[in-house]
Amino acid sequence: MYVKLNMSKGNELKEQGLKLHQQHDYEAAARLFQQAQEAYEAEGAGDMAAEMLVNIGVIHRILGENQQALDAMQTAMHVFKDLQDQDRVAKVLGNMGGVYTALGDKEQAYTAYREAADIFEELSDKQNYGETLVAMGYLLIGNGKWFAGATTIGEGLKYKESLSTNERIMKGLAGIIGRVQGSSTNVGGDM
Repeated sequence: MYVKLNMSKGNELKEQGLKLHQQHDYEAAARLFQQAQEAYEAEGAGDMAAEMLVNIGVIHRILGENQQALDAMQTAMHVFKDLQDQDRVAKVLGNMGGVYTALGDKEQAYTAYREAADIFEELSDKQNYGETLVAMGYLLIGNGKWFAGATTIGEGLKYKESLSTNERIMKGLAGIIGRVQGSSTNVGGDM
């Protein structure tokens, strides 16, 4: 005998939205995430409603609507902070770092990435910690801080299980830079 799990309306809408997102039908996905957010609110699942705001924010970012992305993510972050959900706070901060970068606010981007990395490190979430360091490194490089950026990327790549060809090259360069500088570089540097 098989038991069918009773999936909530919010979950159903979220899953449909994720499928559309994967198919790059962003506007339709955003509509479903909005409907899922409303369904989760009606179900009393405020944390999941906030997650849908993050998804909506990611879509706004993809579409170049960065201020709307930031607004949605900030609203979600307030919910996660109220819930003391550090994992979700860190994930939103990481996403916000990308939005701030797109807006050209490098200092806010760096601060968001740094806070996210610190939380991921506290939570022993090595994968997200590494990915956040890589994003910080590219931000540093974009700000003309080549050595600090390459070193930070190299440090972040240590936490990835499989590397692309470009990532292996960057990790090798970071190792060379680290040896040249005597390995005394502060990971992340300063903006």
